Amino acid sequence: MLKPMSVRILYFAALADRLGVRSEHVELPPGIVSVDGLRTHLAARGGVWADLGTFPKLRAAVNQRMAGGDAPIQAGDEVAFFPPVTGG
Repeated sequence: MLKPMSVRILYFAALADRLGVRSEHVELPPGIVSVDGLRTHLAARGGVWADLGTFPKLRAAVNQRMAGGDAPIQAGDEVAFFPPVTGG
């Protein structure tokens, strides 16, 4: 039997503003094992959280390393979500 796992999630820039939260610890149900799975799980909260599923060009990092949607996540990981940053 798979056990739930806890991860720390960080939100940055416009995404954090939209969600109204900068970080949280989340207990994930069994079966959430990738960045995309986490993103889908969070978007299922509904309301502004659904934006995670549609936020354009959303980037992610796992333990401070850029990560694609298929990147694995494990208990104790830190996952950051942030929109692309522009500047000059």
